[in-house]
This record gives sequence, C-alpha cells and structure tokens, in this order.
Amino acid sequence: MSDLIDIQSQIEKLQKQASEIKSREFDKTVQDILVKMNAFGITLKDLQPGKSRGPKSKLKAGLVTKSVAKVKKKEKGTAVVAAKYRGPNGETWSGRGLTPRWMAALVAQGQAKESFIITNG
Repeated sequence: MSDLIDIQSQIEKLQKQASEIKSREFDKTVQDILVKMNAFGITLKDLQPGKSRGPKSKLKAGLVTKSVAKVKKKEKGTAVVAAKYRGPNGETWSGRGLTPRWMAALVAQGQAKESFIITNG
C-alpha cells in the first residue's frame, strides 16, 4: 500500500513541476509563434479550419499560371477530355458525368442525343 501512496505523491509533485514549467515557458512560446507568423505572413484568419494558404489555395485563387495548373491537374489524375457533343448555342459536353441541362432539355423536346455529336472533319 505504501508503494501506491509514494507513486501518487510523485505524480502530484511531477504535475506541479509540469504546471510551473508550462507557466514559465508560455510567454516565450507565444513570442516564438508570433515571430513565425510574422515571418510567413500568417494571420489569425489563416489559422481557422478550412482556411489554407498552401499551394492548393494559390491554385484556386488563380495566382499560379495556367500551365502549372494543368500539370497539377494531371498529377491528381484528372485529365481534360475532348468534347463529344455540341449544343445549338455552342455548349459542349464530353459525354462523361451527369447530362448537362441543355442536353437534357433538348432530349426532353424529342431530339436525339446523337444528333449533337461533334464530327471530325
């Protein structure tokens, strides 16, 4: 039983030491964080969940050239597919994914989807 009491006493002492160290180093840690935030231009808004300032957000913001954006797309495994269908107003569709509204409306009017296939030549 004395071992348990000794261990609990040690735990109390260690928790008290940890608390003292934490309070002593708190200000220094905050200063280190502020210095790094200033060096990298990080704001409190950047620290909010879902707010990223990495390369991906620069792509979304249009800060990267189009050629670099195309390379990034290829790296992700998404490729641009040539249009297979062209609508009467110049709309295009690759034939992949959901049918666009313009195509669905034309088919609903009785027109054949095949009549909008883009022919080469």
